[in-house]
Amino acid sequence: MIFWIYDHSSNKRQSVETDDNIITIGRDSACSICLKSAFVARRHARLIFRGNQMFLEAISHAGTRVANREVDKGSQLRIDFGDEIQIGQYSISPVGKDALSDDQLEKEKLQKLLMNFEQKIHNELLDQMNLRVTGHLNKSDSQFVKQVHEHLFATLQEHITTLPKELLKYTCRLELYRSVSAEVIRQCRGQIRIEYKTADERMLDQLKEQDLINITNSIVDLMPLLFDPTSINEDLAVADDTFDEIFNQHYPSISLPLQRYIVYRSVSKDILDVLFGLGPLQDLLEMPSVSEIMVVGKDRIYIEKNGVIQATSRNFFSEEVLLSIIERILAPIGRRVDTSVPLVDARLHDGSRVNVVINPLSLVGPCLTIRKFGWIPFTMDDLIDRTTISEQCASFLQGCIIGKKNIIISGGTASGKTTLLNVLSAYARQEERIITIEESAELQLPQPHVVSMEGRPANVEGKGAFTIRELVRNSLRMRPDRIIVGEVRGSEALDMLQAMNTGHDGSLSTLHANSPYDAAKRLETLVLMGVDMPMRAIREQIVSAIDLMVQISRFADGTRRVTHISEITNIDRDTGEIDLEHIFTLKDPSQPRLRHTGYLPSFADELIDKSIFEVGVFL
Repeated sequence: MIFWIYDHSSNKRQSVETDDNIITIGRDSACSICLKSAFVARRHARLIFRGNQMFLEAISHAGTRVANREVDKGSQLRIDFGDEIQIGQYSISPVGKDALSDDQLEKEKLQKLLMNFEQKIHNELLDQMNLRVTGHLNKSDSQFVKQVHEHLFATLQEHITTLPKELLKYTCRLELYRSVSAEVIRQCRGQIRIEYKTADERMLDQLKEQDLINITNSIVDLMPLLFDPTSINEDLAVADDTFDEIFNQHYPSISLPLQRYIVYRSVSKDILDVLFGLGPLQDLLEMPSVSEIMVVGKDRIYIEKNGVIQATSRNFFSEEVLLSIIERILAPIGRRVDTSVPLVDARLHDGSRVNVVINPLSLVGPCLTIRKFGWIPFTMDDLIDRTTISEQCASFLQGCIIGKKNIIISGGTASGKTTLLNVLSAYARQEERIITIEESAELQLPQPHVVSMEGRPANVEGKGAFTIRELVRNSLRMRPDRIIVGEVRGSEALDMLQAMNTGHDGSLSTLHANSPYDAAKRLETLVLMGVDMPMRAIREQIVSAIDLMVQISRFADGTRRVTHISEITNIDRDTGEIDLEHIFTLKDPSQPRLRHTGYLPSFADELIDKSIFEVGVFL
C-alpha cells in the first residue's frame, strides 16, 4: 500500500509504501507510518483491511480526522482511496499500489526543476541590472521596462537551449494550459482577444505567436464547452478534465523551435509577474474558480477552489520577493505594513479583500489572504442548482423580502453569508432607495437607486477613520427605504436595531454565528458593546426589530447550505431568553432539501392577504 504524506508546516510531500496487514500511524519509529511531531501520539491510529474495504481506527485522544470528520477514540470509519486522513500538521492519503503513478512523481520533480530554473534567471537579471530592491521598480518608465525585457530576453536565450526535453514538455504544458484557460474565460465573457505584447518587438516572433494561437484554438475547439457567462466555472472544470489528453495528442506536432518559444513565453511571464505584478498570485487572481488565496510564508500558497481548500505547487523565490509584492498591493491604496504596523486590511481595485500579517505577529513568515471579488454575482437559480437552498425556501424568502421583513443572515466564516445577502437583496423593489454599508464593498445590487457606502480605517496618523456605526447613523438622514449592512460585528448593532424599529422595514444584515440561537445571543453581546442597558430592554429591541434568522453553514465537502429559517417570536416568560420558532430546517445534510417544520410564521396571513406568496409555499 502506498500513501502520500503531506507536511503542512514545511510544505513537503513524500510517499511511503508498506506491506503491513494492519498499518499503524504514530510518532513511534516502530509504526508503519512514522510522523515525527509533538502533535502526534506514539500510537495515534491504525488502518485495518477487511476484504477490499479499509477502515481507520483512532487509538488516541490526540485528534484524528478523515475528510474533516472527527474520528473518536476507539471508533472506526470506512475510508476510500483518495480520502484525506488529517493528523496533526499531516495529511495522509492512501493511493493504492498503482495509483501513485510515475507521472505524478515526474511532475513534482519537473516543477522543482522549473522553479530552480526561473529563480536562476531571476537572480541573474537582478544582478545584471542591480535590481535587488524589487519592490521599487519603476514600471511607468518605458525605457527602464524596455531594458528589463531586453536583459530577460538575452538571459533566457542563453539558457533555454540547455533545458532537457522533459522540462520543455512540462513547461509547454503549463503555458498552453494557461493560454487555453484564458481563451475559455475570454469567450465566456465575450471579450475581444488581447494579443501578448512586450516592450521590444524583437522579442516577439509573429509567426510563432500565430502558431501558439492556432494550437490554443484547436485544443479549445475539441472541448465540449458552453461559453456562457454563467457557466464559466463549469467550462473551466471541463477544460481541467480534458486538457491533458488533448495536449498529449498535439504535442508531437509542435516543433522544437516553437517549444522553446512557448517556454520563453511561460518563464518570461512568471519572472515579469514577480518584477512588476503579483508574482505567483497573478494567475490565481485571474482564475474565476478560485475564491480565496492564502499565503503562509514564501513556500506555501493555498487556494479555495469550489469551496475546498487545497495546496498549490507555487511559491515565492524569497521572503523579500513576497514582502515586495505585499508592498505593491498596498501602495496604490495608501496603506503600508512594517514591524510598527504588522497587520493591515485593504481592498484591491476589483473589490477583492486583502489581509496581511507579518512579523512579529506572524511566526511563520508573511501571511497574505485575498478573498476574491466575484465578477458575476450569483442568482437564486445558481444557489438552487448548487443545493444551497430549496426552491420552496427560495420562494418563501423572496416573499419575505418583497414583504419588507427584517432579516439577519448568520453563519460561520466563508459560509456564504454575503453571497446569500446579495441574492436576497436583488428581490427588493426597483423603485426603492437602498443604502448599503460595508467594511469592504462586495454587494452588487441590480436596482437603479442604490447608495453604497464603505467604512474607512484610520490613516498612519490614526485619523480619518469612519466606522460602520457612524455610517449606519448617517444613513438614517439619507431617506432610505432599506438599509443593508454587510456585516454587524460591533456596537453598530444597536443603531441597526433602532433603524429597523423606526420604519426602515426590509433591512438586512449578516452576522457571524453557528446557529440561530447563537446569533440572537451574539446580537445581545454586540449591543452591550455600544451601550450599557438592561438585558430585558435589549431583548425587546431584538424581538421587535428582527423578523427572521436565516442560518447558512459550510460543510466538509465545501458545499454551503441554508440549514435553518427561523422566526424570532417573543421573550420566554420563565427564562427571559429570546424564543425562536424554526420554519424550515435541514435535517440531513446529505439530503439538501429543507423541510417545513409545520410552524407558520406570525406574518404569514399578512403576506398571503397581500398576495405576496401562497399557502403552498409551506407544503
